[in-house]
Amino acid sequence: MPKKYDLKNILIVRNDRFGEFLLIIPALRAIKEAYPQVKITAVVNPQLKELAKCVEFIDELILWPSIAHSPVQKLRLLKLLKKAHFDAAIMFNPSKEFNFVTFFSGIPVRVGYDRKAAALLTHKVKDLKHLGLKHEIDYNLELVSLINAVTNDRSLALNLKGCLFKDNADIVLHPWTSDPVKQWPIDNFVELAKRISSELARNVIIVGGPEEIDRNNRYFTDLAQGIRNLTGKTSLIQLACLLSQAKLLVSGDSGPVHLAGCVGLPILALFRSDIPGKNPQRWGPVGENSLVIAKPDLGSISVEEVIQNIKAILET
Repeated sequence: MPKKYDLKNILIVRNDRFGEFLLIIPALRAIKEAYPQVKITAVVNPQLKELAKCVEFIDELILWPSIAHSPVQKLRLLKLLKKAHFDAAIMFNPSKEFNFVTFFSGIPVRVGYDRKAAALLTHKVKDLKHLGLKHEIDYNLELVSLINAVTNDRSLALNLKGCLFKDNADIVLHPWTSDPVKQWPIDNFVELAKRISSELARNVIIVGGPEEIDRNNRYFTDLAQGIRNLTGKTSLIQLACLLSQAKLLVSGDSGPVHLAGCVGLPILALFRSDIPGKNPQRWGPVGENSLVIAKPDLGSISVEEVIQNIKAILET
């Protein structure tokens, strides 16, 4: 029989981007299924505060940006963790900083990847994520299995509490990715928006974060009347509400793909197939009625091919 730990108070760490954060939801579900009475405190990026509150498995938050911190800030965090008396800590993103602070704060069970001061961990797995052999969700589930937390439910979910976004969005486009090597040519996205509006007679909404405002304004201003540019005009919660009411998201490899997965929206995702750690096997959309077009050269994915796949998904 696998060892059952006496865990009542668990710290989990995933304080980078929101797409990566959302993909730990099945792992958190596994913890709650294995330890129903456990309290989960999540260390997250402050920008994800409101989004993290919509994850039903999280009981408390510690806001900690993924930046360099001073010794004084680290000491304050260490004292905070020590005072909380956590039974276990799980570092979903490898972090020398958290391997140290969880060790010196006296947390008895420390779970993470075999890198970045891994000698301070009590439970660890070899970090093979760069090979892209399985989905990020499954890598996260592998990590929590070290404390015998398992689940058969790999789905993503958010509690949006009946939110409503007052806009008419048939098809949502997210044109940008955080890494230029994963970028479908932006001119293709512009042509796609026009063709969806004219040929498919669908309303189109362009979305993106504040860091994408200038780029989107450059390309998606003064287009057809059925195309609206809401880049930088929605919070993550508002974006989730918008996606929950739409018919389809078309995007490259980016956070909105996983946000759409949380609300059950069909997704057409455009991926590189030749970079193992960035492939759809690791980062592709989850859920029904979603489709990935993956090629070694993103430029070889034509607008016509995307249009035909959009038609197929909408007919489904």
